[in-house]
Amino acid sequence: MKNVSEVTSFHLYAYYGMEELKPLYFFIFLMIYITIIVENVVLIGVIYHEKSLHEPMYLLVCNLAVNGLYGSTALLPAVLSNLLLRSYDISLALCQTQIYAVHTYAITEFTILAAMSYDRYVAICYPLLYHAIMSQRLVKLIVFTWLFPLLAFLIVFFFTLQLRYCERTIEKLYCMNYILVKLACSDTSIVNIIGLLSVVAYTVPQICMIFYSYAHILRVCLASFSKSKLKALRTCTPHLLAIVNYAIGCFLEIALSRFNTTGLPYQTKLFLSLYFLIFPPILNPAIYGLSIHFIRVRLFRLLSRKRRIEAN
Repeated sequence: MKNVSEVTSFHLYAYYGMEELKPLYFFIFLMIYITIIVENVVLIGVIYHEKSLHEPMYLLVCNLAVNGLYGSTALLPAVLSNLLLRSYDISLALCQTQIYAVHTYAITEFTILAAMSYDRYVAICYPLLYHAIMSQRLVKLIVFTWLFPLLAFLIVFFFTLQLRYCERTIEKLYCMNYILVKLACSDTSIVNIIGLLSVVAYTVPQICMIFYSYAHILRVCLASFSKSKLKALRTCTPHLLAIVNYAIGCFLEIALSRFNTTGLPYQTKLFLSLYFLIFPPILNPAIYGLSIHFIRVRLFRLLSRKRRIEAN
């Protein structure tokens, strides 16, 4: 009988597809990581230094940027290291650490987006009470968006940590919980059921919050359509784009794990598997950066107009 305790590392088979163009892939991933760091740090810096942006929505955007840095750091340094050292093995401990980081990033991203939808709901449906409500609840919201994913995933992760493994080949660039469970020697039926239930627990409340918020936002805007309501509705555009972008990434990851993709080119599978970890951290700062730019332009115009009136 095979000694199952021997499996203390795993082989990341997907790296072999990069063999012929390894320097190019290393350069691309390095540029992506630098771009993510620069964009998100700049966004956080602008919000921190610009007093006009010290609003609940933009403080939540800061948390979204921090989470983007967290998620990309869970993946890209390891990818760059593997390409540079030409080692495609990952220890069990590092694999488990990466699983925890990647999954908590994913849950935190969705939870922050749900909190941001609540912020837009209060801002548009209760504009006069917005600052009073959000000033009382903002800190609690932010703490919850981080503590809930970090603690909730531990429940599922605890069962994964108890498993012993017979196989060591992972068909991806990074570790995922469901892949590690598949490599286990023992019966994983209970772990799989807990995993499915956890997906519901990690996503349904956020989805309900997002749909509830935007259903009420649309109802209020349609009931009393005005220029001010239209302007308020426009503030939802960056948030909706961020939700769509992240939803695409999640859908691609689910599709890749559930369907037979052997017929797809290597580059396509690579793109699909990395989308939710790379594109939200890249595109979110660009989306909200444009929003901040328009806010600063409007503030500049208002101040200029005020100065002209005072001068006359």
